[in-house]
Amino acid sequence: MAEGLQFYRQLQARVGFLTGRLSQMCDFSQGKIDVSHQNVELADLGIEAGDVRKNWNEERLYEQAVRSGEAEVAKGGALLVKTGKHTGRSAKDKFTVRDETTENSVWWDNNASMTPAHFDALWEDFQAHLKGKTLYTQQLFGGADLDHRAPVRVVNEFAWHSLFIRHLLRIPTADEYEGFAHDFTIINSPSFRADPAKHGTVSDTVIAVNFAKKLVLIGGTSYAGETKKSVFTILNYILPTKGVMPMHCSVNDGGNDDAAIFFGLSGTGKTTLSADASRTLIGDDEHGWSENGLFNFEGGCYAKMINLSPEAEPEIYATTSMWGTVLENVVMDPETRELDFYDNTLAENSRGAYPISAIENAALSGRCGQPKNLIMLTCDAFGVMPPIAKLTPAQAMYHFLSGYTAKVAGTEKGVTEPTATFSTCFGGPFMPRHPSEYGKLLGELIDKYNVNCWLVSTGWTGGAHGVGHRMPINATRALLNAALDGSLNQADFRQDETFGFMVPTALEGVDSTILNPRDTWTDKAAYDAQAEKLAKMFVENFKVYEAHVDADVNTAGPQVRVPA
Repeated sequence: MAEGLQFYRQLQARVGFLTGRLSQMCDFSQGKIDVSHQNVELADLGIEAGDVRKNWNEERLYEQAVRSGEAEVAKGGALLVKTGKHTGRSAKDKFTVRDETTENSVWWDNNASMTPAHFDALWEDFQAHLKGKTLYTQQLFGGADLDHRAPVRVVNEFAWHSLFIRHLLRIPTADEYEGFAHDFTIINSPSFRADPAKHGTVSDTVIAVNFAKKLVLIGGTSYAGETKKSVFTILNYILPTKGVMPMHCSVNDGGNDDAAIFFGLSGTGKTTLSADASRTLIGDDEHGWSENGLFNFEGGCYAKMINLSPEAEPEIYATTSMWGTVLENVVMDPETRELDFYDNTLAENSRGAYPISAIENAALSGRCGQPKNLIMLTCDAFGVMPPIAKLTPAQAMYHFLSGYTAKVAGTEKGVTEPTATFSTCFGGPFMPRHPSEYGKLLGELIDKYNVNCWLVSTGWTGGAHGVGHRMPINATRALLNAALDGSLNQADFRQDETFGFMVPTALEGVDSTILNPRDTWTDKAAYDAQAEKLAKMFVENFKVYEAHVDADVNTAGPQVRVPA
């Protein structure tokens, strides 16, 4: 009986997955369809591969990943993989080739450079390393906006990596395959090892982006997120020249011109808060803002799994027992195949990748209209930010360029506890261009479409990290829902003495104490010192942008007290 019930549940999960995929295939504006016979040659790359498996569909990739020992099957049919020593992005191993194409267009203060000669040596060694290997190639789109999407070719060494990127990007229709011409090629070979002396790297891991050759090389890491973020980097470079704003954000839509943008780095709650059963999910991580509205760069989601629960995140939790979901570094009982999301033995940054059709209320088109609200999420490690604050357009520009948050354990190699940081545009590591280019474009769009702007802290309350505790997610959701439905605009507000933004004083169903961070601290003097410390950090950080913004933005930041 138990075995029969288990089989039935797995069959249900399988049917559910295929039904979602079929729905996407029928939405030809998105174009989810498998075309295995397409000819994707690698001769133009000079790679003499053994067997090239072109545009394999989910079923074939899943089967091959298990057969080759790359992955295991968890209860319900999810594919379980381990990425080894790299369980997050290797930020220090990413390089951009500095040449005539990029010399005056890339923000070199933020992007490590690689010489053309070092890249050529790296590329030659990649070609030699891949000779005779079985490779998986996919032709995919980055971007759902038909006017602004980027066609890419992704070459993988692992079957599960190919499945991952099929989940994460957007699959062409049969007709689109016929005329498919890629702009960029991304090659991911985890078994390759870079030579710092020969290739100009800092370790044997490398992510090298060459905009002139339209080629990205990834080696020495099995963390699949590097491929996805390489597509994001490409779009962040090319879209601003077309007047399109690339954003590290989630988007959902309440209908009737009620779209919302959620900016935020990993660990701020961006994925969690945008997965709202009462609103249509457009996407959970990367989007563009064009004259046509908002659009997802991706066709899937890449959610954090650590401490995942059905009570807090039911939509995401449900995907972990669906056939085809790729789970990175999640602990599994080898006998029962049950998953333990509270065990961080393998990684703090455990992840799940699944097609957006796995989310019941997701928009398969990946598109919606112009936004009504813009939310900037921060994980405040100092515990002095209120759970929500309303921003003027100038303040929104200030906080967008500041990008204050905390690096949360596990999202980058070597980070084991939250550390206060500033990541401009809420995505500094992925921004090839100077922040002022993105900031100016965002400001123009906010003004053009009269967007309401909010700052939401999902960080600490009742004290700094180590003393206080994380903001209750139920309170965050209640305040956020009130902002989105417009009712929060009717509340009474106070102006924060330090940061200058407007903070609601009460909302039904929310403990009013947490609305004023100072009230949550036992030691008021300690709070004042922390707030002053953070204010000074804001001011110091913003000095590099002062010459690039208007006066109203320069004065929109926190006020530092001048000693008498």
